[in-house]
Amino acid sequence: RGAPVARHGVLDVNEFALHAAAIDAAAAALGGLDTVLIAHGTLGDQKLCEQDFAAALRELNTNAISVMSLLTLLANRFEAQRHGTLAVIGSVAGDRGRQSNYVYGTAKGALAIFLQGLRNRLHPAGVRVLTVKPGFVDTPMTASFKKGPLWAAPEAVAAAIVAAVERGRDVIYTPWFWWGIMTLIKLVPERVFKKLKL
Repeated sequence: RGAPVARHGVLDVNEFALHAAAIDAAAAALGGLDTVLIAHGTLGDQKLCEQDFAAALRELNTNAISVMSLLTLLANRFEAQRHGTLAVIGSVAGDRGRQSNYVYGTAKGALAIFLQGLRNRLHPAGVRVLTVKPGFVDTPMTASFKKGPLWAAPEAVAAAIVAAVERGRDVIYTPWFWWGIMTLIKLVPERVFKKLKL
């Protein structure tokens, strides 16, 4: 697509000890780093996670802790070089815990708070931190789900991320209408929300 260079590598993100070497290898291959998009995750079996904490811990590690590990290393690098952008795909699921996916939502919620603090820390160094909160996206991770009008194509989400990076945004919901949906969901009182089947 016109990039002067493209490289690839393989990393098990839950092998935290390998993160530093992977980042160093990427920086060496590309002649430095100025923008990093972290876009990995799994949508685990909520029912299994409810019965087996080992399964829940795997989901938390993949969707939150591994990202925080990578971000810690990248933040230190970018803070030292005094520029750069860290963009991270979270989820609208992190805005409020729901019975249908609260383990996944917990990971994404924790990640959102981590990114908020990181953004606050890195702002004086001229480093931008973008939190991306997609709604339903038609990807291999959601292949078994029935699709409807709220679903987005990956290309549309990608375009929104590129635009947000270029504009120096802090947080985006994509597609845009998820901001309104999640604002309403967050406003529902807990005494009512706990009775809902979501």
